[in-house]
Amino acid sequence: MSSCRTAAILSRSFLRQTVPCSLFSLTSISRTAATETSAGLFPVWIRNLSTSASSTAGLPKDKTEEKQTVLPGNGIASGHGRPTHQTSPSTVKKHHNPVNFTDKFAYWTVQALKVPTHLFFQRRHMCHAVLLETVAAVPGMVGGMLLHCKSLRRFEQSGGWIKALLEEAENERMHLMTFIELTNPKWYERALVFAVQGVFFNAYFLAYLASPKLAHRIVGYLEEEAVISYTEFLKDLDNGTVENVPAPAIAIDYWRMPQNSTLRDVVIVIRADEAHHRDLNHYASDIQFQGRELKDAPAPIGYH
Repeated sequence: MSSCRTAAILSRSFLRQTVPCSLFSLTSISRTAATETSAGLFPVWIRNLSTSASSTAGLPKDKTEEKQTVLPGNGIASGHGRPTHQTSPSTVKKHHNPVNFTDKFAYWTVQALKVPTHLFFQRRHMCHAVLLETVAAVPGMVGGMLLHCKSLRRFEQSGGWIKALLEEAENERMHLMTFIELTNPKWYERALVFAVQGVFFNAYFLAYLASPKLAHRIVGYLEEEAVISYTEFLKDLDNGTVENVPAPAIAIDYWRMPQNSTLRDVVIVIRADEAHHRDLNHYASDIQFQGRELKDAPAPIGYH
């Protein structure tokens, strides 16, 4: 090692005498000498690792490399940052037929909740969407939290389901943040949101503790209704009943949409999100109806 240092010092002395300072920086030369000196002291794999890290540091991640998610019966859903999967007519109309008591209980519970909601909001799609998203953002957070605690208690992995459910909750919250940019709920609508969220959070929490497969099935049917609601929203946008205003900046940034996107484009990507959540929750319920735990079937993550 001392011989290497001596060689480096002699090299610098020689260059200082023969090479003009304007051509070479003594600092850069000393760094080069230090690099060459250390090259013989470390294994090749460490030097290669250092070179690889320095060559990629600071470079933006290639958005085209985002993971694709495959859900049963729903094909490939593209993650945000790429062209968002737009639900086809067949996917929009997808419905899980209730085949047992639990399915029927979940289905008719959702149908019963739908009646007063439609009577209250009718065709006021924006206000309906605000209430819908304040409710839809709850199940993923509750399910993810309970699975998180279960994973801690049992010292076991979740199969990606914690991440999948928390991503769902965050995505639904971003739907709400988008619509808040376009409408200002009245005081009684805010009071309704406060009451509904309080009741629904506790009810869903207890339902998930009692029967996760029932809880996921209820969410699956709720998301089916969300897809239908956004389809009706699109119809009124297309016939001019609702003004097709420019998309808010928060939506363009979150979904990485073109700058000239409109409300119609936003509703399309939100409907695609809801279709994904619908399939994910029906899938989670099906896993548990087969007598397995969620961790036994890896979660379809990477959509958001």
